[in-house]
Amino acid sequence: MSMARVGRFEFRCCLPAVWSMWVLPCVAGLALAGSGGLLWAQAPTASADEPIHTLHVYTNLVQIPTLVLGPNRERLKRTIPEKKFSVSIDSGPWFPATHVRQEGEDAISLSILLDISGREADLMPKMADAIAGLAPTMLHAKDHVSVYALDCSLIRSLSDAPADAETLKNAVNGALQSWLLRKQDKTKNCKQSIHLWDALAYVIAELYKVPGRRVVLVVSDGEDQGSLHKWNEVREFAQETGSAVFGMNYIPPYAADMRSRFFLRSTEDPFLAVCELSGGMIFNTPVYALPKTLGEFMTAVRERYIVEFPRPSNSTPGAHGMEVRIAGEPIDFIRSAGVSMPIPDPKLLADPTTVSVGPSRAPEQGTRRDIKPQ
Repeated sequence: MSMARVGRFEFRCCLPAVWSMWVLPCVAGLALAGSGGLLWAQAPTASADEPIHTLHVYTNLVQIPTLVLGPNRERLKRTIPEKKFSVSIDSGPWFPATHVRQEGEDAISLSILLDISGREADLMPKMADAIAGLAPTMLHAKDHVSVYALDCSLIRSLSDAPADAETLKNAVNGALQSWLLRKQDKTKNCKQSIHLWDALAYVIAELYKVPGRRVVLVVSDGEDQGSLHKWNEVREFAQETGSAVFGMNYIPPYAADMRSRFFLRSTEDPFLAVCELSGGMIFNTPVYALPKTLGEFMTAVRERYIVEFPRPSNSTPGAHGMEVRIAGEPIDFIRSAGVSMPIPDPKLLADPTTVSVGPSRAPEQGTRRDIKPQ
């Protein structure tokens, strides 16, 4: 009997207008991809009486970064053939992916948010060296990094800079400087002015301004103490902007020896939901394993599958649910990042010279919509 595992996420088709609570413009950047080759064509010279024909070519492929892991969140031992991937939009008919490949060395834009308001403060003395150790083997010069610390306020010490070991180390130390000074002088204290969900929303909004595959690493216990934005608003915002959120928790050394250290959080945990529903996951680490765990995070990002398919033939504005199915594989964990894409121009579709793309050449959007949690 054949098996298929399904992962579900949300994407948004949008009009060229303003949307979302953060007043962000509709974009196509990450969602669309064109062929990279050259096409040469030769035709006879048109006569004076013959009209000149113009060929208009429009990019129409959607690319979805998809995290695929084994039943216990472990790396897969072999690459999955692209023919096993298919997609369904709003429970419409399953459509085979046009092309699938692993992300590999694609340029990423990574934002790191260090939340030192909780028990993750135990990780911070080792954080600068551990993050710097990602370059140049796992983070390269073409990858850009931003670094934030959530302390009394939100501090940014690095903004969209090429990944370099010394730069990363200095940025982490700079972000943690005020916290380290307070730690040395117990008389200094402060009241936290911004909390986790609001800080994460700001980080995602800034990340949205830069190109590349957008990834956020949040080192936090996931506890929010009074943000204006709800966790589900931040989750939706991450999906709309194509930002995959990965979390990292501190765990004491005795818990690190448990066989499944990925399942220590409740399945109803908001932090877990923000991460997994945006295309990421949560890693747990003791202090001694921090460099290794950061390496596992980067490996998970690099080994995501980029699933390509044409824009749905019957796209409509708004948020849509999408499922990725992998046939014949014992896989229990499929998480795809969100994405935004423009719907077809009605004037273009009405043009009699436009070559229409029907269900045989593009996915057909179904009629079922997800009920949004409040």
